[in-house]
Amino acid sequence: MILTFTPNPSVDATLTLPEPLAPGSVQRLSALTHVAGGKGVNVAHAAHLAGHPALVLFPAGPQDPFVDLAARESIPSLAVPMRARVRTNTTITQPDGTTTKLNGPGPTIDAELRERLARALVEAVREHDAPWVAMSGSLPPGVPMGWYGELVALLRREAPATRIAVDTSDAAMIALGRSFEAAAPHLIKPNGLELGQLVGADGADLEARADRGDYAPVIRAAREIVGQGVESVLVTLGGAGAVLVTAEGAWKATPPPTTVVSTVGAGDSSLAGYLLAHIEGRAPDQCLRRAVAYGSAAAGLPGTTLPRPGQVDTERTRVTALD
Repeated sequence: MILTFTPNPSVDATLTLPEPLAPGSVQRLSALTHVAGGKGVNVAHAAHLAGHPALVLFPAGPQDPFVDLAARESIPSLAVPMRARVRTNTTITQPDGTTTKLNGPGPTIDAELRERLARALVEAVREHDAPWVAMSGSLPPGVPMGWYGELVALLRREAPATRIAVDTSDAAMIALGRSFEAAAPHLIKPNGLELGQLVGADGADLEARADRGDYAPVIRAAREIVGQGVESVLVTLGGAGAVLVTAEGAWKATPPPTTVVSTVGAGDSSLAGYLLAHIEGRAPDQCLRRAVAYGSAAAGLPGTTLPRPGQVDTERTRVTALD
């Protein structure tokens, strides 16, 4: 089973425009959808669509529309009750694939709810004997920026056989990096900007260099993190593919030909693909291949649509070992 934890879930509203966005004008949408979202929700949903057991843990009241949306998609869920409503994230997509996201801050999580969430996470890992836990997304207001690091340490202590992946950004990612030497996750999945945040580098330059075919700066930065105790660093780089760095080596993967429709959920799909391949016992390069193929498949689908295995093109996803 893949167990995911989403402390700041969202109702994802996707507004699809038939023409480019014209700020200040009145435009009509060609489509409007609402789905249960949040990075960990997407990871669990993609795993579920692949026929793999998955469960997502999140805070939400029993009458919250988010819970109904998750049930409508048949996403296996475990909600820890809270009084406040789940936030709404709005995505605007244009015909050329340009995606604009407007994310709500989310409700404030107090110390009592934070403790209930941590207990529920440990209990779910034990009950389901989950080989992987993926903690994903932003942290809601009221939560210390170092909370992911605290949860990694808690799981390392209470469920030592479980492997831990973390996918977050900005202050939460920087705070997580400060805890690596004390309690590192087994896998992190930054993009180029987030990798730069971790090592104090210019993330935009890392991404620009990768776009030009120079992956060396990304590999050096990822190796710095591996040296701090993280086993695997999976760096997603958009159209330039992704890089995987471990103590044993480094690999890059370039995506198959893809017409980008919406990038929402692409990174989450990449993480799901990696975890699915790892659970199958695949070698690191094949885990990377599956990750990039899944992410590319998601980018070719509208809104927050997540790929099914038949839509994933691993055959044309190229993996190369890097020195």
